[in-house]
Amino acid sequence: MAVTLEDGKILVKSARFHVEDKLGKGEFPQDIFGELKRRFQEKQGVFTTIETYPEHHLRGCIGYPYPVYPLWKALISSAEEAAFGDPRFPPLEAEELDGVVFEVTVLTPPEPVRVKHSYELPQAIKVGRDGLIVKASWTSGLLLPQVAVEYGWDEEEFLSQTCVKAGLPVDAWKMGDVEVMKFTGQIFAEKTPSGEVEEKPLSKSCAE
Repeated sequence: MAVTLEDGKILVKSARFHVEDKLGKGEFPQDIFGELKRRFQEKQGVFTTIETYPEHHLRGCIGYPYPVYPLWKALISSAEEAAFGDPRFPPLEAEELDGVVFEVTVLTPPEPVRVKHSYELPQAIKVGRDGLIVKASWTSGLLLPQVAVEYGWDEEEFLSQTCVKAGLPVDAWKMGDVEVMKFTGQIFAEKTPSGEVEEKPLSKSCAE
């Protein structure tokens, strides 16, 4: 389902409230928790991203690419894991809360990118719209749509970096022995710590 800005505000605030609650820095308001559960019963994929502010350095990012849980439940789990379970970072501490912003990306179900030849893959995806999953028999890697935009990658580099994320050779997508899937996402984020929530366009062309 499409997510409205009002929905996005509830999702982002809920992600922060849950983490603050876990750190003993506030309670999750029951009215907002009830609204979260009421509005978001549909199963959807979601990622929670935590960044330092104002530098916007990654501080944690975990989520569910597939719609296996109701969105409210997936959000709560992803927020907790982004804060405390991302193996790339130490667990978030209470004194950091005023120096980080929360971002929530709600995903469409991933779908296979179908092409006759692997060299056609860059033409079948679009930076500024798609996120990617690369799957091999023993591993997989995912990059959210905003990552390619933030790094200024073209479609070929996006495919290559998703392979790297999966622990595969950079050109594995050219070999034809991996599956490439794509998805889109709506991104909602705090402008400042605990501040106003906005929907972030991936690129100017996507916002028009």
